[in-house]
Amino acid sequence: MRAHTLLFGALLGLAIAGPPFIVRVSAQPQAAAHPGEYAPADIAYGARLYDAQCTTCHGANGDGVGGVDLRSGRFRNAVTDQDLTRVVTAGIQGTGMQAFKLDQSELAGIVAYLRNMNSFDRGSVKPGDADRGRAVFDGKGTCARCHRVGDQGSRAAPDLSDVGATRSAGSLLRSLTEPTSQMFPINRPVRVVTRDGKVINGRRLNEDTYTVQLIDDQERLVSFVKSDLREYTILTVSPMPSYKSTLTDAELADVVAYLLSLKGR
Repeated sequence: MRAHTLLFGALLGLAIAGPPFIVRVSAQPQAAAHPGEYAPADIAYGARLYDAQCTTCHGANGDGVGGVDLRSGRFRNAVTDQDLTRVVTAGIQGTGMQAFKLDQSELAGIVAYLRNMNSFDRGSVKPGDADRGRAVFDGKGTCARCHRVGDQGSRAAPDLSDVGATRSAGSLLRSLTEPTSQMFPINRPVRVVTRDGKVINGRRLNEDTYTVQLIDDQERLVSFVKSDLREYTILTVSPMPSYKSTLTDAELADVVAYLLSLKGR
């Protein structure tokens, strides 16, 4: 076995081919169908963003600009969601529609809300609170036992310091209730058995044709040459527990609000 401590950061593409050794991929249960085209959590997040960014011009009901009725679901300069994203981020030249600098999760929320503005019942959704969510994250959820935020927490699971800029509200909620469905391939846990029988469990950080790098369950960065391995198993079921029955709906909403506030800045 050749294993050494690494200092690296970039995540590269995946390649499974290579010298002879055993590669097993565990069975993965079929993911549940997406509950509708737009996740309720995204719509609710978008409603809050709309109130903060858009009501000054468009009004609470979306009819504040002459000839524009956002509640109708029909838009003068947009047909697809990509069109809506372009209008929001680039603005419309020669009009009062300015460009907005929003991250991926914010854009997902705004688009989801605009598509559902005419049917969204604000009274049916209680917004989550980021401060309460942080308390649940650090306390009842024991999330820092595996995840890191800023300079606090473990590196055993993915770093969440900027997760609010890259994951939508709906994706974050599903990560809490159906963690396997939201697991990125590169973050899948692995089990390595070396030629001398040593077992290492960890999380992939990088892989190419001949080598694999991971962080083990002791938070050590290690690299293996695949030809030195007896077995290399890529697991497709997340080790993260579901919080569907552990946290209340209000607590889940609070944790999502906290995670959305993590923008890495």
